[in-house]
Amino acid sequence: MSVISRAALFKELIPGLNELFGLEYDRYQQEWKSIYATQGSDRSFEEEVKLSTFGAAPVKPEGMPVSYDTAQEVWTSRYTHETIALAFSLTEEAVEDNLYESLSERYAKAMARSMWYTKEVKAANLFNTGFDTYQSGDGVTVFSTVHPTLSGATNANRPTTAADLSEASLEAAAITISGWRDERNLLIAARPKKLIIPQALQFTATRILASEYRSGTADNDVNALKNKGTYSQNASIWNYLTDTNAWFVTTDVPDGLKHFSRVALQKGEDSDFDTGNMRYRTRERYVFGISDPLGVYGSPGAS
Repeated sequence: MSVISRAALFKELIPGLNELFGLEYDRYQQEWKSIYATQGSDRSFEEEVKLSTFGAAPVKPEGMPVSYDTAQEVWTSRYTHETIALAFSLTEEAVEDNLYESLSERYAKAMARSMWYTKEVKAANLFNTGFDTYQSGDGVTVFSTVHPTLSGATNANRPTTAADLSEASLEAAAITISGWRDERNLLIAARPKKLIIPQALQFTATRILASEYRSGTADNDVNALKNKGTYSQNASIWNYLTDTNAWFVTTDVPDGLKHFSRVALQKGEDSDFDTGNMRYRTRERYVFGISDPLGVYGSPGAS
């Protein structure tokens, strides 16, 4: 077990030190909270099952019996909790001989920052790997042009040709989303909600969504995206997206992006009887995932 001893804290044991720094940088807000819906959990994993609807109702000829339709389970999304934990230990001599602020308090804040950071990275993983490896319950990647349905038709929640963020690509995304169909090929009336972007696209997104007129043209045309309120919420910058060209859109389709919390953040400390070392520990259990992939649309960017 790694232990922080006096040898690692030499400068904090002698007088004349002006400042200690490096442990308490500012943190971004918990950005994942505006993207995922959170639910509690009391099991080691959670499962959510996609069900089929009925097809379009047929005409009933006079005097003939009504037609019966059937429904079924389609596929299952499983959320398996992970345990995220971190700890540190200080020798009793390091605690006794420290001349400045409490060592434990400073390092406890640093430990909390590590847990905070890890949770954002875990949440962003679905977006960062969803074009290539991260799969939804239907057996294809989260962002795909061929999400299957029972009817044989497919839904696309990414462009056929990867597109950079632009007025045209956002309009195309909105049109694609409005054409999605359910398992029996009925329109589901989906709408885009929030644009999610990396830091690198924040100014591009502002010009596209906030301009009164079309961005980047000499035309006097109205900005249709703003005028129609197609993207009802302001663009959300997510600092943990790794691709500087990728962009995403959440939709109003229910049961999309989800975060299950099994055990909330716990903190603890104790003293080891044999060594006298002080030990500090933090732990949390949770999982991020997606049930219905139509809860989000994304493009990896063309660049």
